[in-house]
Amino acid sequence: MILSGLEIKKRLGKDILISDFSEKRLNPNSYNVRLHTQLVVYDDKILDMKRNHHIRTMTIPEEGLVLEPGILYLGRTVEHTSTENLVPMLEGRSSIGRLGCYIHVTAGFGDVGFNGFWTLEISVIQPLRIYPNVEIGQIFYHTIEGEFEKYKEGKYQNNQGIQSSQLFKDFEK
Repeated sequence: MILSGLEIKKRLGKDILISDFSEKRLNPNSYNVRLHTQLVVYDDKILDMKRNHHIRTMTIPEEGLVLEPGILYLGRTVEHTSTENLVPMLEGRSSIGRLGCYIHVTAGFGDVGFNGFWTLEISVIQPLRIYPNVEIGQIFYHTIEGEFEKYKEGKYQNNQGIQSSQLFKDFEK
């Protein structure tokens, strides 16, 4: 089951935490999250799963930044979220998708117990000017059935900002 907006609001401060919560961003069954002012891009043209790649940081100015097709931009949400016994999920807003902008290539699924900022994997179909603090996506919450173990530690838990791929760590095992 997906929680309603009213249920999200009711659970705030209990099993759902959303920093800088504003009721105006609450929807009937989700909460709109905003794009932070920073993006990162990989410097390498060819990415290797077994390597930790160098990234370059850029700031989105108030007048906007034009994103180009063929480049993967990593961003993050302004909001820091945490859940205790729910599965958080992130999707792009339909208004953003209708401009040909994907905000996550494959990683819209969070683990029960996730705590941190959401890293956004942004790509565009055609050049698109974006702006800081735009409501770019929406987080929604699924209930979970059965016994579970909370996500306590991992490559992306308790992050403090944009995280590039940590897949190379899987090859170190």
